[in-house]
Amino acid sequence: MLRPKAQAIDLGGKPDLKSPDLYLHEEHHDAFRRLRAEEPVYWNPEADSTGFWAITRYDDIEAISKNPKLFSSAKENGGHRIFNENDIDGNDTDASMISMDPPEHASYRRMVTPGFVPKRILGMEERIRARVTRLLDNLPKTGEAEFVSSVAAVLPIEVLAELFGVPESDGPKLFEWSNATVGEDDPELRVSDEYMKKCVLEMAGYAAGLWRQRLENPGADLISMLAHSRVNGEAMTFPTYIGTFILLVVGGNETTRNSISGGLLALSENPEERRKLLDDPSLIPSAVQEIVRWVSPVLHMRRTATEDTEIRGQRIKRGDKVVMWYASGNRDEEKWADPFRFDVTRYTKSNVPTQLGFGAGQHFCLGSRLAELQLKVLFEELLRRFPDIHVSGPVRRMRSNFIYGLKEMPVAYTPGR
Repeated sequence: MLRPKAQAIDLGGKPDLKSPDLYLHEEHHDAFRRLRAEEPVYWNPEADSTGFWAITRYDDIEAISKNPKLFSSAKENGGHRIFNENDIDGNDTDASMISMDPPEHASYRRMVTPGFVPKRILGMEERIRARVTRLLDNLPKTGEAEFVSSVAAVLPIEVLAELFGVPESDGPKLFEWSNATVGEDDPELRVSDEYMKKCVLEMAGYAAGLWRQRLENPGADLISMLAHSRVNGEAMTFPTYIGTFILLVVGGNETTRNSISGGLLALSENPEERRKLLDDPSLIPSAVQEIVRWVSPVLHMRRTATEDTEIRGQRIKRGDKVVMWYASGNRDEEKWADPFRFDVTRYTKSNVPTQLGFGAGQHFCLGSRLAELQLKVLFEELLRRFPDIHVSGPVRRMRSNFIYGLKEMPVAYTPGR
């Protein structure tokens, strides 16, 4: 399952939204702003494929997301990424529910839904707070730290380990595999094709071991739910289980990790907004929504048109790739007043659109409430303990057109509180 690297293309002054460098250098918001105003349904050619339609307006993204009959996520139609999943050699493990349409998608989603019901999520808050407290206790007493590796990356992986029913000591392996899976365009994360293959084989072997264990000794964890659930009376196939395992590993930490680090960066760049949270911590739930809107940790999702259609008067042919840019929709001037302002009070107001950071429609993120809880608890404890914590130097971003992430972020704070 070796995902292809993106190939950049010269579009004569127009933006190539497939280029990972656009996001690495943080040039995408200006590109999206122009496209929303001038060409909201934009044809983006590709060097190595057919090209795709880029959808940049909120309302269009929402409408496409809620019409799976016309806009398919299914692997056999190409899947959920810009590249075609069904064209990749050895990709027999990627038929997870994110690459399915109804009714198949709903059947597989129901397998793990019990792991994310509100009562169960709320029951995890005390343990999440204990983890956050421990991580903050362990920050260096020098008043300087690298925040991603010491806090932002650790918390969601530990929570994921709990969901899987595995030791927290397995967390570093899950973290490494997740990075390798989505980091095909970052030379530090995909060191080589051989390294990527090694990570996939290791993850598949690890997942297979858990599958066998839970078949014999089921528990209340997500792996047991997958191993013992039935679709139309039949057990999940092993290739689909592996694909679902990979989806849970990536989805369980990438969004949360990058929202945590991106949120602290936003608060550092907007100290007046941080002051509002220090003065009134009850604003933190609103701030969590604003952080996810602002960061947009998942940059895009792709669909494929199943029939000839139109979007804003633009003809879309059957089989065309349609890529929804959440990072653009989340700053749509038609939906938000002053969308380029980071405002922690935004979601205390009425009639504010739901941010698209967790998607929309049938594929709305199943773990969104758990992610929100982790963000809420993290910022409650972080700002209480280190009210002056701030980014203290240059950050290093992940090179990707899919995940808007931070690899390193130095912070400074007054220790000993």
